Amino acid sequence: MKRFCVIDGQGGGIGALIIKKLKERFGESIEILALGTNAIATSQMLKAGANRGATGENPVVRTVREVDLILGPVAIMWPNAMMGEVTLPMAEAVVLSPAPKILIPLHQEKVLIVGASREPLPHLVDAVINECLQEVSNDV
Repeated sequence: MKRFCVIDGQGGGIGALIIKKLKERFGESIEILALGTNAIATSQMLKAGANRGATGENPVVRTVREVDLILGPVAIMWPNAMMGEVTLPMAEAVVLSPAPKILIPLHQEKVLIVGASREPLPHLVDAVINECLQEVSNDV
C-alpha cells in the first residue's frame, strides 16, 4: 500500500481539501498521513479522512523519509513560512526527502512564482488529483 503524506499548517484547509479529494479518488487503497505544523491543522486533516496524524517538527522530520509521496502547499519547503510555523529542520527534511513532491503554489509569503496558475484552491487540488498524481504514481 502506498503511503501519502499531506503537510499543512495554520488552519489546515489546504491539507484537508487534498485529503478529501484523495479519499474520493483512491478510497482505502492508499494510506494518508496528516502532518500539521500545529494541532488545528492536524485535527482538520484527520477530520477530512487521514488515516493517521501528528503535529510538529519531529513528526515531519521523521515521517517524510518513509513515505511514497508528499503533498502540500509550496511553503512547506520554505523555512519560516506560514507565519513561522515551518521550521528550518521541517523545510530541510521535506526538500531532502527521496519522495516525489506535489506542491500547490498557494502561499502568503512575498514570493511570486512565475508561470504558476492563479486558479482557486479547489481547481488546483483537482489538477493535483487528476493530472499530477497520474504522472508521479501510476501504480496506485
